[in-house]
Amino acid sequence: MAPRLNYAALLLTVCLFHFNLCKGQAPFLQQKGETTQLIVEGQPFIILGGELGNSSASAAGPMRPIWPKLKAMNLNTVLVPVYWELIESREGAFDLSLPREAITEARRNGLKLVFLWFGSWKNSMSCYAPAWVKLGFEQYPRARDAAGRSQEILSPFSRNVLEADKRAFEQLMRFIRDFDGETGTVLMVQVENEIGMLPSARDHSPLANEAFDKAVPAPLIEYLQQHKAQLAPTLHEAWRANGYKTSGNWEAVFGKGLHTDEIFMAWFYAVFTNEIAEAGKKIYPLPMFVNAALNRPNRKPGEYPSAGPLPHLMDVWKAAGPAIDFLAPDFYNPDFELWCERYARRGNPLFIPEHAFDASVAAKALYAVAQYDALGFSPFAIESTERPGEEPLGKMYALIRQLMPLITARQVQGAIRGALASKAAPETVLQLGRYELNCRHGYTLSWTPGARLDDWPMTSAIIIQTGEDEFYVAGSGIVITFELSVDKNTSVGLLKVEEGRFEGREWKVERHLNGDQTHQGRHLSIPVGEYSIQRVQLYTYK
Repeated sequence: MAPRLNYAALLLTVCLFHFNLCKGQAPFLQQKGETTQLIVEGQPFIILGGELGNSSASAAGPMRPIWPKLKAMNLNTVLVPVYWELIESREGAFDLSLPREAITEARRNGLKLVFLWFGSWKNSMSCYAPAWVKLGFEQYPRARDAAGRSQEILSPFSRNVLEADKRAFEQLMRFIRDFDGETGTVLMVQVENEIGMLPSARDHSPLANEAFDKAVPAPLIEYLQQHKAQLAPTLHEAWRANGYKTSGNWEAVFGKGLHTDEIFMAWFYAVFTNEIAEAGKKIYPLPMFVNAALNRPNRKPGEYPSAGPLPHLMDVWKAAGPAIDFLAPDFYNPDFELWCERYARRGNPLFIPEHAFDASVAAKALYAVAQYDALGFSPFAIESTERPGEEPLGKMYALIRQLMPLITARQVQGAIRGALASKAAPETVLQLGRYELNCRHGYTLSWTPGARLDDWPMTSAIIIQTGEDEFYVAGSGIVITFELSVDKNTSVGLLKVEEGRFEGREWKVERHLNGDQTHQGRHLSIPVGEYSIQRVQLYTYK
């Protein structure tokens, strides 16, 4: 008789092999349809993050009390600066003890990391360059303004600056590979920080002026020609106004003005940063991105960090930076939806590495994931809270953690929508399957205690369709009613509403909602200040 196969043992062996194979694989980005996902240990992963204040990771001791706070807020990832001046305080002598400490403590606390490389530039300036770079200003020249005065900004036109920055970055990536390659604690790396020119729109150093007078590089011209119909409006207009020229120097192709200064600088910043990223990826191919300080309305180049990876320059950065996986916005700007829309385009996945740690972050974190398939969200100075266990952000992160397998499975099918509500914009209408969803702020219910308040907290919800008539809704402070999109004469009722939680992939019902909780079957509601997941089944009747 042939021996019986032990299928359970065989399945376990296959699963363990797959787990070990994925465990040693570097995190990577994967395109599924129109959605980009971060894959960690073989599974899609959403970063529920927080960025440390600039100096919090500059010494090992002060960091230790911070880790319990981060766990209490349900983070799964911490964004941690790595400082060029501290890892190479003497030229050629590298000390990676701080990144080592961060990785070790993250592992101990069950957290992942994104490292932020504070190299040649941080918030436009070169304040994190080592002293030997700052003092060696002849070897490592600065950008200059139109009057020839040096600025506190290393020139991206200097090969010496690039090579010094690149050597240090290569050491960092080599360390991450050797110390963490098997464990995969570090998920991604941000290259530089909020690059941009201030207060001049461009560098006027001799090296820069020489480059400005030369022909626009052929790869940029080729990109403009290949993507002519999809270019950002301001870039397209600058090129069109000058006759769509395909040769000549920067002013010949784009015209004279600050706009051309900015386009010129964006190209060379992107070329510089791309070479840093490319060198790092050859050592250890983690996803790499560049972040931007957002410009405000009616500001001219030079009045904001000009030439950074901003939406109106996204094409320039993409043309010059193929090794840069995506461009990311840092939010200190009230127009959240507008800027999310601008970054979630042309195949650029949305990731928000920095947002002011204000009262809106819980709502925005959920909305970014729901509406824009965001790779993740991260408020700045996350360690500053005094009551981490009470933070609304932590409560929202707890919901997203439960929903992560469902979100990552359904987002590639286009079966998820997000709603964001405030007093200024209390209502939005969404379409999912055959249903129209009217989503309103919880305080639009006139009998709620907060309805007459002058200021309403921002609220949000994620709506996930799992069947023709079945949805999961999660969030806080949202009221939803349902209608058929094409047949307004047929009524839609709530067949069943459950409140519960996910344990792994299994749905556990905690309460069956009816009566007051659904206003006698009129709507689904999650009150302001409460954070929950509800499963709703709909039916139609006449």
